[in-house]
Amino acid sequence: MLAKRIIPCLDVKDGTTVKGVNFVNFRNAGDPVELGQKYSRDGADELVFLDITASHEGRKTFVDLVKRIAQNISIPFTVGGGINDVTDVDRLLSAGADKISINSAALRNPDLIDGIARNFGNQVCVTAIDARFDNGEWICYINGGRIPTSRRLIDWAYEAQERGAGEILFTSMDHDGVKTGFACEALAMLSDKLSIPIIASGGAGDYSHFYDVFTQGKADAALAASIFHFNEIPIDKLKDYLNNNGINVRL
Repeated sequence: MLAKRIIPCLDVKDGTTVKGVNFVNFRNAGDPVELGQKYSRDGADELVFLDITASHEGRKTFVDLVKRIAQNISIPFTVGGGINDVTDVDRLLSAGADKISINSAALRNPDLIDGIARNFGNQVCVTAIDARFDNGEWICYINGGRIPTSRRLIDWAYEAQERGAGEILFTSMDHDGVKTGFACEALAMLSDKLSIPIIASGGAGDYSHFYDVFTQGKADAALAASIFHFNEIPIDKLKDYLNNNGINVRL
């Protein structure tokens, strides 16, 4: 069985790492280059960088910052935010990204997934989905969780897979920053429906939440931000806990 992955996430706004609750009320969490360096040193399996206002502000991701982070880490690096076409992908891969995360742009133009997979390979394309449980259904949102769409989580995730996405990064907006656990039921549904890896995001607050997301939620990887940024859960201790509880992780 493949090892489960622990992935810190750098949500970056105006060049600074921030963290909010339910996608609002952001507070400063530190320098993204220093944090990336720390996580690489501390045993994180991958690092995700999301320029969280790029799409909403209609601009490109900060390439220079991506380059500086890439130069200071030795783990796989996923970058998202403001990516609208394959030239943006090429630019970020050249800056040091290993994978590209697309969210709003993919929902607006699903052919973008096909283009990335065709030009760079499925393994480069991570389709990120921000969804909220509305009236009994998981509904996808765009522009950093600001605008609801007509797409349902399971349907869109399956389409993304069929178009060539190599992974799905699902963030539950209801669970984001609340620290009460991941959306395990929705994650398990995704895992049962899809054949590509599922990265869980939103809700980590305790060691047991990671155990639950890998067992009940059937996730392949778990992403978190504030608990790592503010040293609430050290990555090495988390991996020891998971290993001691029968979860296969890289130590």
